[in-house]
Amino acid sequence: MTLKSRLMSAVLSPPMRLLKWLRSLVLAGVILSLLPVLVFRWLPPPTSMFMAYRHGEDLFGSGKFHTIDYRWTDARSISPNAYAAVVAAEDQQFFDHFGFDVKSIQSSLENYQDGGRLRGASTISQQVAKNLFLTPSKSFLRKGVEAWFTLLLEIFWSKQRILTVYLNIAEFGDHLFGVEAASQRYFGVPAKALSRQQAALLAATLPNPKLLRAAKPSSYVLRRQAWILRQMRNLGGLPN
Repeated sequence: MTLKSRLMSAVLSPPMRLLKWLRSLVLAGVILSLLPVLVFRWLPPPTSMFMAYRHGEDLFGSGKFHTIDYRWTDARSISPNAYAAVVAAEDQQFFDHFGFDVKSIQSSLENYQDGGRLRGASTISQQVAKNLFLTPSKSFLRKGVEAWFTLLLEIFWSKQRILTVYLNIAEFGDHLFGVEAASQRYFGVPAKALSRQQAALLAATLPNPKLLRAAKPSSYVLRRQAWILRQMRNLGGLPN
């Protein structure tokens, strides 16, 4: 090898090594993110990152450990009313989009540009990606990772699976997660026996379940419950 070739190799080697390292890092990230998505397509998640975050709040906040009430239940053991209620309340375009409600995002941005508050436009798929795999911190990087997991869920899970996991890991009260635990605590019935009114009341608390309580619903929660019931009637049954 000539002196010129050696010099060129010395100049190019660090960038090439960096590029190779970045490729390996991206590949590892793809594999590590894909693995839990495939596992939880079939198996119930034992917990979620959001539940772990709640434990972190306990540890670094009050310094006391509080037990989380989380009871997984499969799709056959959840009332169709619960599925209909959360779709009506949270994401009426759920069966028509591929993880992102573009119209809602555009509307939210336009409202913000006109001087209004930036409204959330997260779909149920995005909420599952965020609550199952990520913490609720806000940053562009976290939103990017959330979008990646959302795409993976839409590719590898059915819509039914996304809804079932959502109903199981959604927070319905302080340290209370999942429709089964919420049904038992608030109504004394299993999730399979939820009525339309009960399901709509649970869905009415989802925007902020620590403030909007199903046990002692405020007038706002009751109005929201009535609105959800109307939307459920308008939407009719869910697709099979």
